[in-house]
Amino acid sequence: MHVQETFPKAVSQRRACKVLGQPRSTQRYNTGTSGDEERLVQRIVELARDYGRYGYRRIMALLREEGWQINHKRMLRLWRREGLKVPAKQPKRKRLWFNDGSCVRQRPEYKDHVWSYDFVMNRSDDGRPMKMLTIIDEYTRECLAIVVERRLNSEDVLATLYGLFIERGVPEYIRSDNGSEFTAKAVREWLSNVGVKTLYIEPGSPWENGYNESFNGKFRDELLNGEIFETMFEAKVLIERWRKEYNTFRPHSALGYLPPAPETVEAIQTVSATLQLSV
Repeated sequence: MHVQETFPKAVSQRRACKVLGQPRSTQRYNTGTSGDEERLVQRIVELARDYGRYGYRRIMALLREEGWQINHKRMLRLWRREGLKVPAKQPKRKRLWFNDGSCVRQRPEYKDHVWSYDFVMNRSDDGRPMKMLTIIDEYTRECLAIVVERRLNSEDVLATLYGLFIERGVPEYIRSDNGSEFTAKAVREWLSNVGVKTLYIEPGSPWENGYNESFNGKFRDELLNGEIFETMFEAKVLIERWRKEYNTFRPHSALGYLPPAPETVEAIQTVSATLQLSV
């Protein structure tokens, strides 16, 4: 095209392509887009606006749930074309294994095998502290509860666990750091009486409680850092709404970009069992 524009009368398209060794078909190819691309891009932008901390893989999972036919390459091309943020790669983490092959910690093997809990601190708009107790099932990744109060102590921990044990049953293990709310004599004795083994991480080693630390990071990144809570009531409503959305809607990368709701995990186990039988 450049040669023809430079010598408009002397050089034909056929001659220019022959000299440059370029197939003529490349000069006649017109790029095109599918008829639904405009609507697809609009939906991508809408989801990116509604869920600003989701990366393109998680947005792609939501699109597929809605019935869109989209692969990884097309999604990444549109994501970048619209100037949306592509999250940086996460740093690699060391394995939690000793050199002899033994495990540093008890790994979850089934639902209600290992729970973990921890505290998250934040402040309301008036500067007063808010303390949040988060409890998750490490196997299903489901958030079982987020308790929000100005202050929480060992009695509040016991009351929360009591309600969950009645609702869901008793886990085999529960993991935590060595905070006084978790190591209080009343908590340890009560857990022992109901048959729950405690797993306390080493002091100064939060990565040993990695499932809960990861959840708390998502909780802070996707909600706490973007909301101003004027009252405790508002905080409790918004946090509970986010918890339910996390369990039933938010795609989780460790679950094949499915939400960590109980029915999701059961479906995964059914598929796995079917594949094993077929093999």
